[in-house]
Amino acid sequence: MIKNYLVFFAIIILSCCKSHVKEENKNQIIENPEFVTLFEKGMENGVNCYRIPSIVTAPNGDLIAAIDQRVPSCGDLKWSRDINIIVRRSKDNGKTWTPIETVVDFPEGKSASDPSMIVDRVTGEIFMFYNFMDLDKEKDVYYLHVVKSNDNGKSWSSPEDITIQISKPEWHNDFKFITSGRGIQTSSGKLLHTMVNLNRGLHVFGSNDHGKSWYFIDSPIMPADESKIIELADGSLMINARVNKQGMRYVHTSNDDGKTWKTKMIPELIDPGCNASIVRYTSVKNGDNKNRLLFSNTKSESNRVNLTLRISYDEGKTWSEGKTIYAGSSAYSSLTVLKNGDIGVFFEKDEYTKNDFVRCTLEWLTDGKDTLD
Repeated sequence: MIKNYLVFFAIIILSCCKSHVKEENKNQIIENPEFVTLFEKGMENGVNCYRIPSIVTAPNGDLIAAIDQRVPSCGDLKWSRDINIIVRRSKDNGKTWTPIETVVDFPEGKSASDPSMIVDRVTGEIFMFYNFMDLDKEKDVYYLHVVKSNDNGKSWSSPEDITIQISKPEWHNDFKFITSGRGIQTSSGKLLHTMVNLNRGLHVFGSNDHGKSWYFIDSPIMPADESKIIELADGSLMINARVNKQGMRYVHTSNDDGKTWKTKMIPELIDPGCNASIVRYTSVKNGDNKNRLLFSNTKSESNRVNLTLRISYDEGKTWSEGKTIYAGSSAYSSLTVLKNGDIGVFFEKDEYTKNDFVRCTLEWLTDGKDTLD
């Protein structure tokens, strides 16, 4: 009889232990997102505002977070005489960050704005694009520049003006700009990015020689404002586009390397007209267990609030409902995949007074229904 009681109690204790371990493991797997404020109003004397986040993972795994240092006001390029491009870097998946480092700083009266980056996995170089204006000599005339780093973002080259390579001479006085955030490198090694001419449409530009020279595809894409390009599993191209006053995103796809495009409204991706981000998370071609795309935007039809992260398993045909990163005031966002497989989101919040980096996991995004295993 005593023996039976002992067995009974042993079973109960073992069951409780298993339940505790299961709950503990669950908590270890599904961790809540971690927030770090990288740039905040008032953190530098004399700097009024930080806007337009861009983030990439360098070839060595370091994170590079770039942003506008808007000195006199929060105004965009044509309204500010002193905007510089600055960065902070992280070697530990976003837990700690370097002090602010300046990448581009022209004399007052000349401003640089809207950073975006492409990482070349073949050469190890990182390209940072931005838009330039000399407000004293050529106010309202936009030039398109690039700088590059071959040491994982520790140092950067002198600016190169590529305006003539990626736009038309007759566009000299047009409102044109390279989309902030990031471009891509395709599976063939080609570099691709987008630039907007607000009167003549979105255009794709790229490089076939790892950034030694750049070319322009003269195939206007409409409707589209600030947009992101991505390569799909079948080699076709997809652009996820901001379109103002529509309450949703538009998607443009091309099966002929950007010569022609098909356009489709995506009502499920509600959007107030705000810059968003889309990246490839995993690829079966690269040995992963699934094809996965990630998308972040302010999930609201009319207000810049409710920054949300979604996932797609069918190359962007459908998307999950998503998980809220930040329910309050939020705007532009930029995504990257960390070297440990986590997801990084760099975004504007609280009426442009803060720019936070958020680290989360696939398990959190999918409520534990999906893992990388």
